[in-house]
Amino acid sequence: MKRLVPFIFILFIYSSLLHAQKYKDASLSSVERTEDLISRMTIEEKVGQLLCPMGWEMYEKDGDKICQSSKFEKLVEEQHIGSLWAVYRADPWTKKTLKNGLNPELAAKAGNALQKYVIENTRLEIPLFLAEEAPHGHMAVGTTVFPTGIGMASSWSTKTLEKVGKVIGEEVRLQGGHIAYGPVIDLSREPRWSRVEETFGEDPVLSGTLAAAEIKGEGAGDLTQPYSVISTLKHFVAYGIPTGGHNGSPSVVTPMDLYSNVLPPFKQAIEAGAKSVMTSYNSMNGIPSTANRTLLTDILRNQWHFDGFVVSDLFSIEGIHQSHYVASTIQSAAIMAANAGVDMDLGGDAYRNLVDAVKNGKIKETTIDTAVAHILRLKFEMGLFENPYVNPEEAKKNVRAETHIQVAREIAQESIVLLKNKNNILPLNKWVRKVAVIGPNADNMYNMLGDYTAPQDSDNIKTVLEGVLNKIGTKNVQYVKGCAIRDTMHTNINEATEAAQNADVAIVVVGGSSARDFKTKYIETGAAIVAKDQISDMESGEGFDRSTLILLGKQMELLKRIKATGRPMVVIYIQGRPMNMNWAEENADALLTAWYPGQEGGNAIADVLFGDYNPAGRLPVSIPKNVGQLPVYYNQPAPIPHDYVETTAAPLFEFGYGLSYSTFSYTNLKIKKTGKNLFDISFTVTNTGKYDGDEVPQLYLRDEYASTVQPIKQLKHFDRIHLTKGENKVVHFKIDKDDLSILNVKLEKVIEPGNFIVMIGASSNDIRLTGKLIIE
Repeated sequence: MKRLVPFIFILFIYSSLLHAQKYKDASLSSVERTEDLISRMTIEEKVGQLLCPMGWEMYEKDGDKICQSSKFEKLVEEQHIGSLWAVYRADPWTKKTLKNGLNPELAAKAGNALQKYVIENTRLEIPLFLAEEAPHGHMAVGTTVFPTGIGMASSWSTKTLEKVGKVIGEEVRLQGGHIAYGPVIDLSREPRWSRVEETFGEDPVLSGTLAAAEIKGEGAGDLTQPYSVISTLKHFVAYGIPTGGHNGSPSVVTPMDLYSNVLPPFKQAIEAGAKSVMTSYNSMNGIPSTANRTLLTDILRNQWHFDGFVVSDLFSIEGIHQSHYVASTIQSAAIMAANAGVDMDLGGDAYRNLVDAVKNGKIKETTIDTAVAHILRLKFEMGLFENPYVNPEEAKKNVRAETHIQVAREIAQESIVLLKNKNNILPLNKWVRKVAVIGPNADNMYNMLGDYTAPQDSDNIKTVLEGVLNKIGTKNVQYVKGCAIRDTMHTNINEATEAAQNADVAIVVVGGSSARDFKTKYIETGAAIVAKDQISDMESGEGFDRSTLILLGKQMELLKRIKATGRPMVVIYIQGRPMNMNWAEENADALLTAWYPGQEGGNAIADVLFGDYNPAGRLPVSIPKNVGQLPVYYNQPAPIPHDYVETTAAPLFEFGYGLSYSTFSYTNLKIKKTGKNLFDISFTVTNTGKYDGDEVPQLYLRDEYASTVQPIKQLKHFDRIHLTKGENKVVHFKIDKDDLSILNVKLEKVIEPGNFIVMIGASSNDIRLTGKLIIE
């Protein structure tokens, strides 16, 4: 009995400590733990949890040894920081390269070192949130690089987007990250805008459905799972339709458009589990998004019951003062953002001013408490207080695993859109005698990857040339670049023309580039040191807006010279935005777009060219004929636009368009009422061609007559199905009240009696079956 007394005493002391520090008791709910922790925090510690400084200077690297930097120690001591952004990021801006950056193993060690320091050197031992860019794969050295958003959206495949999300979540968490910035679901109706490549296109249903699938894969709905991440939706809101196509410029959006099209993808993604939303740089209808309480509190919190946290875009709180000029000081801007509902300050110093603002009665401390609670509760839900560390060996083994690379190839294959195939020139015979591979994007690995990509080991990236060589060998291929994307001074078009003349077919790869220059040296301010006669390829990617959509440099001259040889010509556009394809559509024997197809893009393109994969990608955006037509998105409100004096109002290629090597028929449409405002739409799709392949049936609705102006057609459902040659399948789509609802003149969501036209087809302008359903 005497031996039990010390043990009982120790248990009593331990229980007393747990009771005294309830937030450390894992048996309690996250809400209880959060409330207890906040009650113990000073205002300085509370505001610290709202700060998310830039993270790439927070570690020091000495070979395989990683430790925290003195700058990090100072931030912890003076600012009590609760999060870091882009600790693992590598690019010319951060000046982190393959040499001085972090591979997955070292990244995990760095995250562990930062967590260990915070936990051991702060009063309350609150672990960090590490937020990482992950729009098409984790933006870090050694990770898997997928196609950019517009490419992934071209797959129209929820199954594969879920696989992509799973890989992203796993790779971020294996290295010690917790928050994945992405997906980007801005509606993209302005192709001149520099960030089209990051989006899922112009349609709210396609964007929301694909985003929900990716978020499901990332496990965002259940943060207790080991590889779940906090998905951060970008950018809230109306960022993809800026005036004049200028990145960050004001957006003018009617309330009807806002509630019918712009907001629904975000709502759908939040319902799928997204726990974070990022504000946008723009103003909408005169109010900066980062200071818009109607959006961030009234709609997001009160109407949608969002229970995650809102983070500003980089320096967008300062932008309320410095760009939009609606706050006279940075402190005023910080107060406006906090009162609007912004919980976390990304990268800036604006929220540091909130300590003084609270002490001087300029903002209520309860407002700060609410923001802190939104962040801390998710740290508890994720289990960071109990398990803040990761295993570097697991990161080394499983980041960019072979299974992840296979997913990259799968989504790249599915994202390729065949736009023209004259006389069925494709697929090419794999044993074709001689192939000329030509063009600025034929063998440039960074032009395959898009913006928000880390520096890459060349062995990890497959270009179009490499893909072709892998199919038919070096003896049968001649490569000539011909020209660059923008540079007009250094060309070898004559050599390219000669190569085409000596070949059975010319594969010409043109388009654009969002590639940051990883070879250029940068001075301390971030400005590049570039030779006077050097011109970057970059014409897309954040901040690189265009006034035209034409091919730049000598690319058109290259195409025309190859055409003049009389040899069959396959043209491939690798691009970040819908570019002008008028000449190629008229003159090429085959035309494809692969957008930015990612690390396996070259292999995927070769799979399509040589018939090892039957393409079924569909356009998530309309391809205009001319910038004078803009906007050309398919679901504009009635009436149908009339033609111009000079040209048609129709785009060159419509939303949802894409060809296959096979053909598919649609028959036997049935519309069955299954309940009040519930219908089952069924039809049969048959592969009538010579090849096995995928088809993407699409269901559009049109409300014949409504109390407010409606689109001529609106996508409601879609699927990507596989059919062997000769096989048929009955496809079912369920129509419910959400599909039939519209906004009336009071912006109330209602279902009005009347007729709806049901349209089933292979694209928005290729409708194969029509019917009618009646709402009584």
